[in-house]
Amino acid sequence: MTGNMVDPATGVPPADRPPGTGAAHLVPLAVEGLQRMWRQEHEAFAQTVRLVPGPTGPWLRPEGHNPRYTAIVALGASRLPEEQQRQALRGRRAADLVEELVDRAPAEDGAAALTAWAAGEVLGTVPEPLLGRLAALVEERAVDTVVLAWALTASTTPTQHGSDGRLAGLRRAARRRLLEARGEGGTFPHRIPADSQPRLRRHVGSFADQIYPVQALTRVAMLDEDDAALAAAVGTADHLVALQGRHGEWWWHYHHPHGGVVERFPVYSVHQHGMAPMALTELGALTSRRYDAAVERGVGWLRTHPQTVVELVDPRHAMIWRKVGRREPGKLVRGLAATATTAGVTLPTEHVDRAFPAGVVDHECRPYELGWLLYAWAGLPDQPPAGGAP
Repeated sequence: MTGNMVDPATGVPPADRPPGTGAAHLVPLAVEGLQRMWRQEHEAFAQTVRLVPGPTGPWLRPEGHNPRYTAIVALGASRLPEEQQRQALRGRRAADLVEELVDRAPAEDGAAALTAWAAGEVLGTVPEPLLGRLAALVEERAVDTVVLAWALTASTTPTQHGSDGRLAGLRRAARRRLLEARGEGGTFPHRIPADSQPRLRRHVGSFADQIYPVQALTRVAMLDEDDAALAAAVGTADHLVALQGRHGEWWWHYHHPHGGVVERFPVYSVHQHGMAPMALTELGALTSRRYDAAVERGVGWLRTHPQTVVELVDPRHAMIWRKVGRREPGKLVRGLAATATTAGVTLPTEHVDRAFPAGVVDHECRPYELGWLLYAWAGLPDQPPAGGAP
């Protein structure tokens, strides 16, 4: 938004928004957006929603469905008052949605880990079948870093009915694997162990591969008074903050094990408004470090987005558009950067930006993105009344 325009969700000019309010003002928009993402025929949230042209104007086209995203939405919605939960979830409470997920017994590892997290946090218990799934995936020879981090977070949830002892064992195993995988520069690979990936990818970890372990290790530190877990979480978080872009961007690909940015784009909106805030706020609350300024810079990018004139927050459709990427064929720069850094060479940023400038907005929004926004900001000050989103 520029000039004298106001934020339609609040009626406040963005420049006049008081510091420290983050993205709490976007909670009603997320509630409205999630209503549009529910696919009744699948009784689940869509994989994604795209803005596409139509004879009467642009419209939102839902595609697919994804149990991972449904679990994340349930986690985020659980932080809303019940009335808003039912608005976002088409009449359901977050607990109802989690129970449905548990009954379906998700087959995919990531969905199982997220469902276990949601069950522990929302229902207060992790059912036996999910405990078994967590135990199996933690011991797999190769596992995605984000899935291992979700399993570790699930193992920290407050539970009832005697599952605490088994969760403690899972927690020790998952913690050990994450800490062993963490590189000397404070970064994590995309998959553990790193050598389970192709040679040109094993040294690259995404932002998600860093921030979910920060959150998981923070919770281990809080629950077990674990100094090693806390030191690792702080080290990785501080490293990410040191590399944050001048306009608040959380960059996309990082070098493992040495640290440093491999490729900056795309910049994903969910990293700015959801994933970084939820993890860094939890870590800041546990330590003497404060990450408020970095979080505010990240959220501020949604307003300033200097790479594009296209607005990322779309009140008309109740969406926050997914990312800003480069003008490039396919994922060319990511591939070139990964290849170059394998040989210890860094592509010259200025030349790359001139040849393949950033500015392409992906008019797509996924339910988990709005779910993490709710998880990070629901219940905090500076929210318009329920129903205040356009």
